[in-house]
Amino acid sequence: MSNRVRWGILSTAKIGTVQVIPAMQQAENLEIAAICSRNLDNAKSAAESLGIVKAYGSYEELLADPDIDAVYNPLPNHMHVDWSIAALKAGKHVLCEKPLGLSVTDAQRLVDAARAHPQLKVMEAFMYRHHPQWQKAKEVLSSGVLGELKTIDCSFSYFNRNAGDIRNQKAMGGGALMDIGCYPISLSRFLFDSEPERVMGTIDFDPEFQTDRLASVILDFGTGTSTFSCSTQMVPYQRVNVFGSEGRYEIEIPFNAPIDRPCIAWLQQGKEVEQLEFPICNQYAIQGRLFSEAILNDTPVPTPLSDAIGNMRVIEAIFESAEKNDWVKLR
Repeated sequence: MSNRVRWGILSTAKIGTVQVIPAMQQAENLEIAAICSRNLDNAKSAAESLGIVKAYGSYEELLADPDIDAVYNPLPNHMHVDWSIAALKAGKHVLCEKPLGLSVTDAQRLVDAARAHPQLKVMEAFMYRHHPQWQKAKEVLSSGVLGELKTIDCSFSYFNRNAGDIRNQKAMGGGALMDIGCYPISLSRFLFDSEPERVMGTIDFDPEFQTDRLASVILDFGTGTSTFSCSTQMVPYQRVNVFGSEGRYEIEIPFNAPIDRPCIAWLQQGKEVEQLEFPICNQYAIQGRLFSEAILNDTPVPTPLSDAIGNMRVIEAIFESAEKNDWVKLR
């Protein structure tokens, strides 16, 4: 392999063509070498607009290309595991969009396949963790500036009632928890650096789509809690507050970090509040660079696959809690 990882993109999904691919093309240690679609014209159109040399009319053709080292999988949720496994069998490293699968059992199939191909890197694409504003969150917690982590409060919502959108199709893994609720779960486990002991959730389901459109959740980590609400049918909003015994850290735009202006956070110690400004960057570009570094240097990926299983286990427990109307123990 050269000093650049050659990437293939599985599908012309909007998240890839609009956000991820243009960002990854900024990284010096990789190149986007091919893109595919089940419709060759769509693949060619995306390739032309993004300056990608190769376009394929099927996923199989891209995976068969010996010049592709790694693939980014932004397919619908129900296709994540099968096509990521297919990529591993074709000898490709895999960066798979979140959530890794539709269930713990489903995601475990990919973990098992990755274990059978130890020479290949596999990671769930939680891009937010790589942004400096989140690295700062870990830093202030580790330094003791916030004191003991007590609770995290998070809101994440948007409004979408388009019946044709995969996020509103239950069979494809749609719904609020799978699409955006996975973020508050992930960040809570990231900051507490542990798994919740038990969870409690209430869920409102869309009567037409049968998907969860509003979930309100408590995660109990023993030493502290995390509470969040996520919705696919509320006013668009996102915010995170991290509360310690001696301070607070608030992120203005925690997940869809803007790429055209600095990100803002606030660090409170006692009564003093300091505004922090982070230089303009692209978290998708950072993610692509870090994953490519792991491939080139044969070092561990930033986030192990076990983290994806942990996240999925919490999602399942929230659904179980809502059904039982009771706490569900995880450990």
